[in-house]
Amino acid sequence: MQKLKRLIAIENIIAGGNVTSQAEIISRLKRNGIKCTQATMSRSLRQLGVVRVPDGKGGYRYAIPSSEPEKSDPVKGFELVSVIRSIIEANSMLLIKTSPGYANSVAVTIDNAGRYEIAGTIAGDDTLLVIPRDRIKTVHLHKILGLIIPGIEKITIS
Repeated sequence: MQKLKRLIAIENIIAGGNVTSQAEIISRLKRNGIKCTQATMSRSLRQLGVVRVPDGKGGYRYAIPSSEPEKSDPVKGFELVSVIRSIIEANSMLLIKTSPGYANSVAVTIDNAGRYEIAGTIAGDDTLLVIPRDRIKTVHLHKILGLIIPGIEKITIS
């Protein structure tokens, strides 16, 4: 769980301001009681998909790319949550039932978000399985899905 805590803290630090170095992130983590070496920091930044972007002052800052759907997304302009019929918990995974023909679109949207908590998805015609990484609880996975597909967090897990 320490890894997940560290990744979330790094994500929050980068999202919260103009961070220009790994040393700065490590220092902020240390102030929050989280130990992290430079090698671990490099791996964590890679896993989060962090990039360096111009800061407008001749330097660079760290940023996390948006997980907004691409313009080529086949369901753009359409509320994806409207095709979700139910969510069932199954051995730390979530089984999502959709309207016929929509499971793949939901799975692609989840996969394209690139969230480190989600190992991947498997989709059929109207059912998909969301597979979390080790030690991710279904309640946390459900919240993450709410960030990817707004409104899904309001659907009760059965």
